[in-house]
Amino acid sequence: MYQLSKDSDFHFEILRVLGFAPYEGSDIGEVLTAANKIKPGDMESFSDAFNALATRVDAHSMAIDRTKNPTSARNAFFRASSYFRSADFYLHGNWSDPRIYSLWDKQLSAFNSALSLLSVPGERIVLNGDGFDIPAVFYGSGLPGQRPTIIMCNGYDGSQEEMYHYIGKAVNERGWNVITYEGPGQPTVRREQNLGFIPEWEKVVTPVVDYALTRREVDPLAIGSLGLSFGGWLAPRAAAFEHRLAATIALDGLYDFGPFILSKFGPELESVFHSGDATAFNFYINEAVKDPDTATAVRWAIQQGLWAFNANTPFEWISKIQSYTLKGLIQNISMPVFVGDSQNDMFFPGQAKALAEHLGDLTTYHRFTNIDGAGEHCSTGASVMQSQVVLDWFQNIIEN
Repeated sequence: MYQLSKDSDFHFEILRVLGFAPYEGSDIGEVLTAANKIKPGDMESFSDAFNALATRVDAHSMAIDRTKNPTSARNAFFRASSYFRSADFYLHGNWSDPRIYSLWDKQLSAFNSALSLLSVPGERIVLNGDGFDIPAVFYGSGLPGQRPTIIMCNGYDGSQEEMYHYIGKAVNERGWNVITYEGPGQPTVRREQNLGFIPEWEKVVTPVVDYALTRREVDPLAIGSLGLSFGGWLAPRAAAFEHRLAATIALDGLYDFGPFILSKFGPELESVFHSGDATAFNFYINEAVKDPDTATAVRWAIQQGLWAFNANTPFEWISKIQSYTLKGLIQNISMPVFVGDSQNDMFFPGQAKALAEHLGDLTTYHRFTNIDGAGEHCSTGASVMQSQVVLDWFQNIIEN
């Protein structure tokens, strides 16, 4: 694939927002103009470029007459929201940075303005979890009768707003309902409730399913659950406990999240971690983050991990995530599972295949390839093709 930056992580994140274009979340020329201002390895330049773009598009959206031109206004608000999220993406290494909150407020405001302008306006709701609130959005199909419904969450760093552009709108276009949601550790819950991720993701999914079953628009026998990226571990985990789902979709699939992350640090640091020497482990990891020669993807992954899991030190973070494995749980999953894999996955290579193998006959394993432009992590940049494959599969499941 053509590289959008000499920095492989920046390439991926630029491709990520570029990939929202088919579903109203970005415009190609705008994103490429911002990309031209980003310096490899310079996280501040990434934030500055997208903040400038977001501010410009947001101002344009505000100037549109929403009554006269609702479609134009909605499209501009959605794009501004995406760009504000991109501007925030690399800021989480400094928890006291006020932009973490100010940019998020702007992305929510723009997105909410767009929601109200959909042909069937999206509905913001807050559900009660086990000691936490679950922000969610219901996107109705607008069609009569009970319709298939897919509930969906993002992963390690993404928001529920992003899910609309990733696959949510594609679901709506099929005449189905969508419910996006966020749990502990995910962007809005992390900010507003100061909660990091929890492994017991069924505590998030079950209240969402409970809510779905109260909606007269929802076919109770055709509810699917989809998880994106790290959500490809979260959704299967929930499926081991929540058996009212017709199917689960893991894009891309994950079997051993925590143990896999630890293994990426190499045998020497693994040994230090297992010895319990937190001081030494923290020193080595913190020094790597400070080193400008450390790959952007590594520096970001550590900073985001600390933030999302609400961990004060690398040792605390790695300790927390060791319980994020499906070992001992996989046998409790009873519904069909679609496991997506990406040929060029730079984050979790081999994990989707491992999940599929452990699930056995319940699995439909699909490898998205480079030749189709779908080989990047979660098939980023190929959302139209991926949506066709995934949603055709789900349709077949609920029809049979």
